[in-house]
Amino acid sequence: MATVRRVRRIIRKIDPWTALKVSAVLWAVIGLAVVLGGVIFWSVLERSGLPHRLTEFLVEITLIDPGSQPFANVEQFFRVLVFGSVAWWVVMTGATVTLAITYNLVSDVVGGIEVVVLEETLNPVVVPAPVLHPPTDYRNENGSPITVAPDNQADIPTQESPPVKL
Repeated sequence: MATVRRVRRIIRKIDPWTALKVSAVLWAVIGLAVVLGGVIFWSVLERSGLPHRLTEFLVEITLIDPGSQPFANVEQFFRVLVFGSVAWWVVMTGATVTLAITYNLVSDVVGGIEVVVLEETLNPVVVPAPVLHPPTDYRNENGSPITVAPDNQADIPTQESPPVKL
């Protein structure tokens, strides 16, 4: 059976170095996902023929001149996408570290954020204590009686020392 108790915890500091490492990895993964998502999305659009049909539609309603190709420079689009995701990564990593430092400064004044968590402890299963000394009427394999060790030997359970007060 488990017992549950409410415990208050206060978050007073966020280590800027840890915030830098975690946010750098997090924003790098998000940037990589955006670039890969853009490549996959463009591949699907190309296979469906949507850029060509959109170009024909724009020529038909005379928004662009016949023969112009607005979607021909795909490499430049992907360069902008990669550069934008790297710039986003740098800016968001810096913003995350700045927010961590700002939180540390504000928490010095107001005391931090209080979080209430539930702490679950499992009740220990009661296990019978091991027999330290066999009774005197037991006999071993060759039939000779097993003697009981004297009470002053070291196999007696030790007592716990009292807690140290600081």
